[in-house]
Amino acid sequence: MDAITTAAPDLALDTRSGWPADLRVLIDRYPREVWTGHANLGQMAQFWLQRHDMFREIGAALADATTAFREGTATAGDFRAWFPPRLQFFLQQLHAHHQIEDLHYFPVFQAAEARLARGFNVLESDHGVIHEAILGTVESANAFIARDAADADALRRAGEQYAATGGALLDKLTRHLRDEEDLIIPLILDRGEAALGVG
Repeated sequence: MDAITTAAPDLALDTRSGWPADLRVLIDRYPREVWTGHANLGQMAQFWLQRHDMFREIGAALADATTAFREGTATAGDFRAWFPPRLQFFLQQLHAHHQIEDLHYFPVFQAAEARLARGFNVLESDHGVIHEAILGTVESANAFIARDAADADALRRAGEQYAATGGALLDKLTRHLRDEEDLIIPLILDRGEAALGVG
């Protein structure tokens, strides 16, 4: 367990349900209902939200494809042709997205609003947790894809293992994306992208 979750176990990615009161200073002022159409929701924020939506959509498509294969409504050949390139794209894009956040955006936002500094430390810690989940997902996905389609039992077991690790990754990612948006978008709406140096 890392220093963030040891000091504040309620903020661990696997167990938290949103931000505590001290990190809700801006989301309470700028709830999600006011984001769309807000004058300070600039191009950077809109692009960033679109990237988050892309991760949600591809993650859901991967989960749906895995379910279809496990339930026999997609053939092994179809699944093996469709699945690997999309999983690879998803994971590569997610890794690049997190690097940009860790190295550029989080430091900028943290410097702009000291009251939210702990939240950005938590989000950076989340990236490490998600990275570990990615490694497990890749390992189980590779085992699933490599399994002999003629061995139905082994294929089913490998599919169940991938479904478990992939599902856990998507759960973590979904929670992280929402919490990240709830910390960052209200800050952008409050200050504006140009004033923050991200516009």
